[in-house]
Amino acid sequence: MRVDKWLWSVRLYKTRSQASHDCSTGKVKRSGKTLKPSAALKIGDTLEVPSSDNAYKRNIEVIQLIEKRVGAPLAREAYHDHTPAKILAEAEHRRLANKENRQSRKEGDQGRLTKRNRRQWEEGGNRFF
Repeated sequence: MRVDKWLWSVRLYKTRSQASHDCSTGKVKRSGKTLKPSAALKIGDTLEVPSSDNAYKRNIEVIQLIEKRVGAPLAREAYHDHTPAKILAEAEHRRLANKENRQSRKEGDQGRLTKRNRRQWEEGGNRFF
């Protein structure tokens, strides 16, 4: 089975072309060697796959070969993630920090006022002139 097709079918990538691109650029590795998108994959192989945000590498062991894309619960049964818990905890912490940062920027000063905000500001007695 092709590596790019398997990575897509177990939902590690949103599209097969993204999986193929990462294989072509040398981001997906087996035993320290880069894989071509068409490389044969077999049960028991251990792959180094970058996370979706390229912040860390996931160590994935192939348990089952799946030809077609399946639902998330079935996809999780096709591989075993050997990524250390420390790395996953750091990634989760970074994700939550980014979420809080986005929320604070959304609620905080947005720069130029929108038409609605400008009208509310002017009704409050604050005028530029």
